[in-house]
Amino acid sequence: MLKQWQPGASLATLRQRSRVLAQLRDFFQQRQVMEVDVPLLSRATVTDLNIDSIHTINPNPSANPRTSDPAYLQTSPEYFMKRLLASGSGDIYSLGKAFRSAESGHRHNPEFTMLEWYRCGWDEHQLMDEVVELVATLVPDIAVRRCSYGDLFIQHLEVDPHRIELVELQSMAVSASSEAWAHETRGNCLDLLFTVLIEPRLEEGLVLVYDYPSCQSALAQCAEDSQGRRISRRFEAFLNRVELANGYCELTDVAEQTARFAEDQRLRQQSGKAAIAADQHLLAAMQAGLPDSAGVAMGVDRLIMQLQGADSIDQVMPFSWDRC
Repeated sequence: MLKQWQPGASLATLRQRSRVLAQLRDFFQQRQVMEVDVPLLSRATVTDLNIDSIHTINPNPSANPRTSDPAYLQTSPEYFMKRLLASGSGDIYSLGKAFRSAESGHRHNPEFTMLEWYRCGWDEHQLMDEVVELVATLVPDIAVRRCSYGDLFIQHLEVDPHRIELVELQSMAVSASSEAWAHETRGNCLDLLFTVLIEPRLEEGLVLVYDYPSCQSALAQCAEDSQGRRISRRFEAFLNRVELANGYCELTDVAEQTARFAEDQRLRQQSGKAAIAADQHLLAAMQAGLPDSAGVAMGVDRLIMQLQGADSIDQVMPFSWDRC
């Protein structure tokens, strides 16, 4: 008889998980932020080089005879939520499942629970304040530190990540890992150095890191900082040195978004990955007018791991992939 028919989480943990989900919904209800329920399955998905979607064939071939067209389980509710924002929804949040292929480990599962929300008229710093408020409802008196991405690199590695030459960055990545990094992209080298050399040295508590390099802008706006460096207006939140949330001052320029999708396609082709068509519905929504807003996505399973002091994501969800 299979030994893994039982849940990975204890019943006590499942009860706490239920309370946390209720607390998260209460947090937004008190602030009059509307919950939205968006599709998990779509004809489009993200083009990001470093995110792999789970795909299947067209689930409704009778309505569309192009049975070879793919459908994708969504890696986040972002694209659908931005279509709602462009339709005039106002402040919204989604609390539900997201899916990513080839993600497995003590902090990863192919299916996970994501909290994502958008605040119209806010910038990334206002949204960081709200992330602090939300975490503090679950962890009262938590220590909080805010710092820029550049300051952390200068503090720990004595280099400016915005101005360092690519060849020097690649050399640092090789030293931190292997020769395979000798020809990697700027963004990937920075990710490696941050993950391996900086993240483990972050303080206990909640650390909010902002002003990421422009090469890591994803769907965030770009700007110049006080030193004239090109930065992306995004932030990440780390709870006890574990990445918890990723937020943006959202890009609203449809021409810039189209160009970024094209660059993603170039990088995917260069890396031998399958091409992913740009989401035309999202581009049409942006063309119609995406309001100025800030948005953030938070990993709920990781949040519960920190609340429980758990070592593995399997310990805080009913059934991880290994038990399915």
